[in-house]
Parts: sequence; C-alpha cells; structure tokens
Amino acid sequence: MGLSQFGAGASSAVVHGSLTLSKPSSSPFSLADVQSSVISAFAAAAPRTEPYRHWRLLDVLPAGMTAALRDLPFPRPDLGGISGKRELHNDQRCYFDAANNDRFAICAAIAGAFQSSAVVGAIESATGADFSGSYVRLEFAQDTDGFWLEPHTDLGVKLFTMLLYLPESPEQADLGTDIYRDPQTWAARHPFTDNSALSFIPGQNTWHGLARRPIPGVRKSVIMNYVTNAWRAREQLAYPTTPVRS
Repeated sequence: MGLSQFGAGASSAVVHGSLTLSKPSSSPFSLADVQSSVISAFAAAAPRTEPYRHWRLLDVLPAGMTAALRDLPFPRPDLGGISGKRELHNDQRCYFDAANNDRFAICAAIAGAFQSSAVVGAIESATGADFSGSYVRLEFAQDTDGFWLEPHTDLGVKLFTMLLYLPESPEQADLGTDIYRDPQTWAARHPFTDNSALSFIPGQNTWHGLARRPIPGVRKSVIMNYVTNAWRAREQLAYPTTPVRS
C-alpha cells in the first residue's frame, strides 16, 4: 500500500466523549476497524505471570495495516555510536503527535482508537488497570544496527506499555523485547512477529530491554503508553489537552 492512501484528504468526524476525532475519508482503515481489532486482541490474550504479569497479543491491528505503518516516511535516528537508552536520542524520536495525526490518517486512526472509551475500557478490563485521566503517547521507533536497551522498568508516569512489532523480514525474528527477572537475570525473549505485541502494567519488577545483537535492516515498532498528567513532554502526546475517559 502506498503512503498516498494515508495522507490528508476530505475528513469525516467521529465523536468520543468530549473529543472529536477527524480522519481523512480516503483511509482504507477506519477508526472502528482499529478499535475492533485491538479489543479482540486483548480479549483473546491470557496473562502470563513469569517473570512478571504481561500479555502477548496477536493480530493487534487490522490485516494489512502494519505494512502501511512500515512505509511511513519518518527519518531514522543517527545513533552516532551511542545507545543503551532511547532518551539519548530524544531530538530524533518520532511520535503520533498532533502534527503527524493531521498528516497521516493511519496515525490518526491508531491514536483515535487508543483514545476511545471502547479501547480504554477493554484494556482496563483485561489488565485490571485504571487509566482515568491519562494521555495517549505513541512512538514510532526505528532501531538500526548498534542499538540496544539496558534493562529498565518503565516505572513512574507510564501507566501502561505496549510494544507493537513491525518486522521487515524473517531475518528479524530474533529482535523481540528481552524480559528480565531483575536487571542482571535474563528470562525470555518475545518473538518479533508481525502485528504482535508485548504489553504490561509498569511496576518495580517489569524489567525489559533489548540485549546487544546484530540488527539487520531497520527494527520498526510502535511503543504505546498511557501516561499520567505529570508527563512533561506534552508535544509527544496524541491529544495533549484531552485525557482519556473509560
């Protein structure tokens, strides 16, 4: 699918609570399609308890949508030989922010789905979490050879984390997130399979990262968080002034 199918165009409006979500009518993926797919993925995912509670999701987005996501023309970060934490390259990171949601209907559909009461409620029901008053943050990550992440927990202002995988080829099958029992003890590796995701409620034991290994091509993923009102970088948020409602 070409990017032209996801650019700006004539819009239709969908209302969720106090927020009106606009999407170009030319998009082949509707907001309702994304909502339905995400809700079904969470309904089908049983929690795993080792080494901490997490969910492995399949078919998160509608069929064909991940191929379109991989085509988004966002620039790739230049690591400059430095890695270990994403914040080391904050000035090069890309988000489904207000500007990109206006530019690409595919970004707007995904952001709108996670903002919607239907999806918020479905994830809350599956996880037992409460996202009231939180905000949608979606990052489009493009990791190149030399990138790695030290074990970390996401503890703090992140109430929920979902890592959605967008592999380019079978050569990337071993590039899933590494899960740890503690900062020094590796436990498992999530398969890096198309349209699958690892999700969890951040806590003191939710250690995860990306161990050093070769990265063929570009490791693409979408990092989805619900964050509290204490999140300072409001420009990263999909709807900076509008919290979700469950």
